[in-house]
Amino acid sequence: MSNLPDDTKDKERAADAARSDFAAMEDHGPVDLKLVDIPGLVALWALAVIVFLQFFTRYVLNDSLAWTEEIARYVLVLVAFLGAVTVTRKGAHIFLEFFYRYVPPLAGKWIAVAMELVSCLFFGYMAWIAVLLALQTKTKMASAEIPKSLLYWGVAAGLAAVTVYSFLWLVRKIRQSPQAVLHDIEEHALSDISD
Repeated sequence: MSNLPDDTKDKERAADAARSDFAAMEDHGPVDLKLVDIPGLVALWALAVIVFLQFFTRYVLNDSLAWTEEIARYVLVLVAFLGAVTVTRKGAHIFLEFFYRYVPPLAGKWIAVAMELVSCLFFGYMAWIAVLLALQTKTKMASAEIPKSLLYWGVAAGLAAVTVYSFLWLVRKIRQSPQAVLHDIEEHALSDISD
């Protein structure tokens, strides 16, 4: 490495700093689990248990539990919004990376920044709407004495966390060089192919 010119060393150091700057890009092996992923994982397992219970009571015992269908629907909604936290934390939301290959690196960077800004604003606005909806909902679920507002609070929490991670990605993309942003986009596209 000592044989490299100074400007090449500087570029390598900048690229290394940009990669280590954001913990989500580190390779954690086969399991990349953080504390914020636990609610989504719990909701996923709860959904699996509820659906199994629904199947077992309906087809094996021939006496279905009334509450399992409604609760399963609501837990599925929570799985989607709480699971989005993990996807956003990892920067794994789907997007169309085709156009980034045909624009100059600087334009590609600012397109990526603009898309991240739009995502961040959208998720923040939807979190606010979910809070307003949770505050206005006073009814309970039809098959269980559970307030429906709990569902909306869970959605609001998921959207708020997605907003925070989207904001972190926005800051990261602003601070990166255009080449580093396009390199990350290319890595994302290649990881989708190899998975």
